[in-house]
Amino acid sequence: MHLNPYGEYAVILAASLANDWPADRPALLARTREHGMTMPFPPEAEDHARTRAVIDEWLRVVDAPSDEQRAEVLNTLMASATAYPRLTNHDNEGWHLHYRDWNMSLPDILLAVITVGTALHLTTRGMHRLGRCAAGLDEGDECRNVVVDVTRNGRQRYCSVRCANRAAVRRHRARATR
Repeated sequence: MHLNPYGEYAVILAASLANDWPADRPALLARTREHGMTMPFPPEAEDHARTRAVIDEWLRVVDAPSDEQRAEVLNTLMASATAYPRLTNHDNEGWHLHYRDWNMSLPDILLAVITVGTALHLTTRGMHRLGRCAAGLDEGDECRNVVVDVTRNGRQRYCSVRCANRAAVRRHRARATR
């Protein structure tokens, strides 16, 4: 039995693309492979630019100021995806669910996978489990990376240990100067 993997891996893929945009289509394809997407994508001339637009639209979900607005933006994006759920047994992995047709373009597939994955992530783990690195909220830090909280306790605020440590040092120094 396969559990639906669209939640965690899809939203982590979206964050990876948002935080470190690939230079070209081959690098974009490599990133999708790194994140578990094995099916082929028919090449199209504007794949790279159209996928960037998908990620930019997804960032509106990340940056939505309230749960209601986050849900509204995400619902709009899911409604614009032309994919539909289907059972597949590609690569003889066993029957499982995909939100794509076989001949869809890379941007259209990623729109469907990322939006459904984000919806599953937020509804199963919590609407607060997606945002920007808290270091970017601190004065003097410019980190704007996306944070996908997959921790057990649901309290991940920083994109990396480095950002968390820098923020802790700033707080310590601020207390020491008081």
